[in-house]
Amino acid sequence: MTQSTFTLTSAATPDGSVVAPQQLVASQGGENLSPDLTWEGAPEGTKSFAVTCYDPDAPTGSGFWHWIAWDIPASTTSLPVGVARDEASLQQAVNDFGNPGYDGPEPPPGPSHRYVFTVHALPVESLEADPSAPHVQTRFAIFTQALASASFTAHYQVKS
Repeated sequence: MTQSTFTLTSAATPDGSVVAPQQLVASQGGENLSPDLTWEGAPEGTKSFAVTCYDPDAPTGSGFWHWIAWDIPASTTSLPVGVARDEASLQQAVNDFGNPGYDGPEPPPGPSHRYVFTVHALPVESLEADPSAPHVQTRFAIFTQALASASFTAHYQVKS
C-alpha cells in the first residue's frame, strides 16, 4: 500500500539522481556508506520502520538486495549517512553481497541500474526476525505487514 503523504528523501542521493560517489562500493571509487534518509507523513498506527534498497535490474532473475534494515523505532524520522553494520538501534540482514547492513552499487558494465530505496511503516514494534536468517524471511514480514511505504529511485551505470 502507498499513502500519498508518506514521503522519503535523501540529500546525498535525491530521487532520479545518479547514486552519490560516497554510496558506491570501493571498487567503484566510493566509500560504501548508506545514504542519509529522511521520511515524513507515516500513517497512524506506525510502530516501527524498515528500510530496503533493491536493484531490480541486476542480472540474477530476481534482482539484488543491497540493504534490509528493520525495527527502527517509530519516533525515528531519519537515518544519517553511513549507518554502521553493527548499529544497535536497528536490525540489519545479510545482503546479497553476503554482508550485514548496506553495500552500495557495483553493477556489471552495461546498461544503467536502478536502486530503489524504500521506507516501510509497520504496525509492530519488532518484526522478531532473525538477522542471520535468509533475508527473504524478513522481506516477507516487511512486505506483508507494511501499512504504507515511500520510495525514491537513483541510478548508476558502469560503462562498457
